[in-house]
Amino acid sequence: METVKDVETLERLYGVPVRQSVFKEVDHLHPAYRPFIERSPFMVLATSGPGGLDASPRGDPAGFVAIEDAHTLLLPDRRGNNRIDSLRNILADPRVALLFFVPGVNETLRVNGRASIVIEPALRERFIYEGKPPRSVLRITVESVYFQCGRALIRSGLWDATRQIARAELPSTGAILEALSQGTFDGDAYDRELPGRVKTTLY
Repeated sequence: METVKDVETLERLYGVPVRQSVFKEVDHLHPAYRPFIERSPFMVLATSGPGGLDASPRGDPAGFVAIEDAHTLLLPDRRGNNRIDSLRNILADPRVALLFFVPGVNETLRVNGRASIVIEPALRERFIYEGKPPRSVLRITVESVYFQCGRALIRSGLWDATRQIARAELPSTGAILEALSQGTFDGDAYDRELPGRVKTTLY
């Protein structure tokens, strides 16, 4: 199988980047880019560490990632499963990549930078939601920002309601856990209790 093994071959294959794909990248949170963060209720956080790579979904009401200034973002770390894969990676390698989505909008926003894990009570209290502060807040120093054109989301039809898949067409969470545990886990009981558990442990 023929593969690409050097940058020269890769560049010959793809050609020269179009002008706008170069100048759209800036080293700060330009006013034109801020609305994508302010209106985003969902983003993906990518990290790297000794254990490998990680891409973690993060979501909250729109604007949950705060713009502190032109070079700083604040991301509250809400309750999860306590695997803390992303946080472990950040301790070893502070580089992070963020991908912001806005419902109904095909363009996404990409941010690269370096993160630190802040547990200062005063900062955590700024992000209290439903009476509960996050355990920590990621302070992200922005190094590059640019938007991604809408081709990927257009091709995928992500926002097209007619292409949505019914949850019942995929294995349930309990069924997955039972299969992976080789039958030692009660998947049916897990599925019955899941809606109530999510409701009471969301924050």
